[in-house]
Amino acid sequence: MANRVWPEVYKKLGVPPIINAQSWVTALGGSIMRPEVLQAMDDAARVFVDVKQLNLAAGEIVARICGAERGLVTAGCSAAQVLMVAACMTGKSEKNAEQLPDTTGMKNEVILFKGQRNRYDKAFVTAGATLVEYGSADSATTAELEAEINEYTACIAFVVAGAIPAGIGLEETIRVAHEHGIPVIVDAAAELPPRSNLSKFHKMGADMVAFSGGKGIAGPQSAGLLAGKADLMEAVVMNSLNLDSAVAAIGRPMKVSKENIVGMVTALQLFTDSDEAAEREGWVSKSQFVAERLTGISGLRVEIEDESSNRQGTMPVLYFEDDYDGPSVAEIKKQLEGGDPGIFVGGRGDEISIVMVNVQDGEEIIITERLNEILRN
Repeated sequence: MANRVWPEVYKKLGVPPIINAQSWVTALGGSIMRPEVLQAMDDAARVFVDVKQLNLAAGEIVARICGAERGLVTAGCSAAQVLMVAACMTGKSEKNAEQLPDTTGMKNEVILFKGQRNRYDKAFVTAGATLVEYGSADSATTAELEAEINEYTACIAFVVAGAIPAGIGLEETIRVAHEHGIPVIVDAAAELPPRSNLSKFHKMGADMVAFSGGKGIAGPQSAGLLAGKADLMEAVVMNSLNLDSAVAAIGRPMKVSKENIVGMVTALQLFTDSDEAAEREGWVSKSQFVAERLTGISGLRVEIEDESSNRQGTMPVLYFEDDYDGPSVAEIKKQLEGGDPGIFVGGRGDEISIVMVNVQDGEEIIITERLNEILRN
């Protein structure tokens, strides 16, 4: 690893560090926690505490920051998805919670717009629910949603993500659901920043909203946030903690350590207190550096994109025109990943995006040099 620090803990395992220009993806470790978060987790590990009391105290902070009635630190956003559905099916009945994943006698259907199906939605059915689709892969109507609502509907799920279509939209989904007395649960895993999203969906009327803690918030990778209406969140806690009752909760495998709870709350407070504009300026500066040094390559067009519905943060995007005759996108990515250090970039189809949210200071230079070696040769 020329001129780069290779932490001893990874060196012993033979796993070298890489440059993450792909975004806050789980496969590359999410994000890097701040020193204050690491210190808080280290402090938390040194003593015993009443974990139920810690959960409740942390939940109060989550609720306050999200503008919700009640909150909870979860074992990632996926665990929050499981718990939201479980709560909607069981209500506050310990008998029902004990019965999961057997949902006999309960409302057990989760309605989801077909265009929002994704590889993570299995979490919606993990607790024993059945997923019911409405609409097509590209669009939906209010009538199509209403046609799927029946006496077995436990909730309507809505996924907020850059590349996923909105269907009839969250606002209309909430209106229809509440008209029928049905809760709306929101998966907003990667929708931070902007920080305003912490409370945005609650203000719209969503009943529960889940975020990943290890992406834009830069908390522990295995932690998440869940907040919502008090009665439903009480059912969430019953289905998750298993601390003071005989319920064999469905969420037992998703317990959160005291260290992760403290780290998540610390990261959340730092996130909300930090300067979002300055953060974005750093992404813009790195993007401009890369874009300016990739000019003059035949068939390559580089654009800096920002505030787009399918982008995270500010980033240079490499578009390959018809007259481009260099290595393929797949070959470029292969060479980047196979270098020293390995560089992982984003992009779909015939484009490459260099996502700056996790690019550390100075790494934009390495990325640019490597791309010039590949593309200009």
